[in-house]
Amino acid sequence: MQLSFLHPLYDRPGPWCSVYLDASRDTQDARPALDLRWRALAGQLAADGADEPTIAALDRVVRGHDPLPGDYGLAAFANRGRVVLSEYLAAPPLRDLAAYAPLPHVMPLLAQRGEQVAWVRVLADRTGADAVAVSAGGVPRRAHVTGRQSYPLRRVQPGGWSQSRYQRAATEAWHHNAGDAAAATAELADRVGADVVVVAGDVRATGMIAAQLPARWQDLVVRTDAGSRAGGADPAAMDDVTVQTIAEVADQHVSAALDRFGTQQDVGVGLDAVVAALQRNQVDTMLLVDDPSADGELWIGPRATDIATAPDQLAAVADPQRVRADAALVRALVGTDADLTVLGPDEAPDLADGVGAVLRYVDPATPGRDHG
Repeated sequence: MQLSFLHPLYDRPGPWCSVYLDASRDTQDARPALDLRWRALAGQLAADGADEPTIAALDRVVRGHDPLPGDYGLAAFANRGRVVLSEYLAAPPLRDLAAYAPLPHVMPLLAQRGEQVAWVRVLADRTGADAVAVSAGGVPRRAHVTGRQSYPLRRVQPGGWSQSRYQRAATEAWHHNAGDAAAATAELADRVGADVVVVAGDVRATGMIAAQLPARWQDLVVRTDAGSRAGGADPAAMDDVTVQTIAEVADQHVSAALDRFGTQQDVGVGLDAVVAALQRNQVDTMLLVDDPSADGELWIGPRATDIATAPDQLAAVADPQRVRADAALVRALVGTDADLTVLGPDEAPDLADGVGAVLRYVDPATPGRDHG
């Protein structure tokens, strides 16, 4: 998971207000219930010492956000009278939460985001294509392709002296239109750094598009005949294929990180080793077990105070004894442009301290390995 979207949270000194709440409005009393939950959270922030302008800024975001259909949540982070980052959550948080601390409490957001996958989906027929691409940060881009060749697009019925000529013309028209769609798809895939390209729609068109994509995208193509630009097929089927494909790619990312970690021979295991690696700008990807049942109440002590100050651009926190370990670790990851893989408790049950690191390099000074 890339964490660059969190940079604005670490460009400003704390303390920070972090808020997570269920914002669902799928029942008649949902709005009053949201007001009650938010008032309780605002009161907690005030009791913990948050300033009124910052709470008021959060109030405007919570009460003034554009509602979504169904169940969803909100996450917002604010300080000094300004909401610096707010995001919709695809599902309500496990519980409403308000925290006032030296560092923003981002782990619930990261745990729900999960492994981010950049993807492109193109829905095609023989006349053109509609494409949408989403970056790992969730920024959508769209393209509509109208084929240059429009006649003839259907093969003629058998018989007649001109049959073969029209069949060749139809095939050439499909081929040209698929080439235009393939070029647009490749451009979107390049822009978002796609991990997967889903090509859906007419069977003949998807085959031609896939065949004309640049070689660098060939191994990332998933074809499906679900969906139709004319609306004749169930669009939910295409959505299901897309979601399943993205989930499979996300699982592959997690497995790849665990495999790389497993080849390090017990290097980068545990909090002390990860802290040392962060100080050396040595972490490529940090593995962090998220256990909601434990509430993540892990605070750093004297042995780990440097994780908040290791990168030169990160200022020291006022009271490192009361900084959440996960908050300080994520801050250091952002400062060193490292990635994060969030694991469930069952994915790495024996990981010491629930944290490990895939390293960019290993040398004789790396702790935790016998170099004798």
